[in-house]
Amino acid sequence: MASWVINFGLVLLAFIGMEFMAWFTHKYIMHGFLWSWHEDHHKPHQLKVGFWEKNDRFFLVFAVPSFLCYLLGSLVPDLRWLLFIGIGISIYGICYFLVHDVYIHRRFEWFRQLDNDYSKAVLKAHGAHHAKQTKEDGESFGMLFVNPKYFKRRKLS
Repeated sequence: MASWVINFGLVLLAFIGMEFMAWFTHKYIMHGFLWSWHEDHHKPHQLKVGFWEKNDRFFLVFAVPSFLCYLLGSLVPDLRWLLFIGIGISIYGICYFLVHDVYIHRRFEWFRQLDNDYSKAVLKAHGAHHAKQTKEDGESFGMLFVNPKYFKRRKLS
């Protein structure tokens, strides 16, 4: 099999794996023992002070494994496959940033409301998640893979 197919597969698997890692860390770490870092993200926008949130620290937490994969995959020939894992993690990070920080939370004014079923479902799911301002009883901890219930349109009475 061509090495580019394997490398592309590693990038894709890492990307998909990161959605699970994001869900897991969001549910059990951010809404668990590191709630003190994540709590300000659940406060209403008007109560926030400044541009940065403590929650932004998680960007660095996720960047470290990607960096290490790039470094080891570039420097150690037998670990070249790690480079492609690092690329997959980076691509997921870029998508997460664009969807979460730019599209959902409007931290940058780069694009406006998208008008398709997927983007609407992402907004509904994230809105349901932020409906709780406490660490308990949350829902919808993932980002890119959205529960099908958020694609259903509300029926008007």
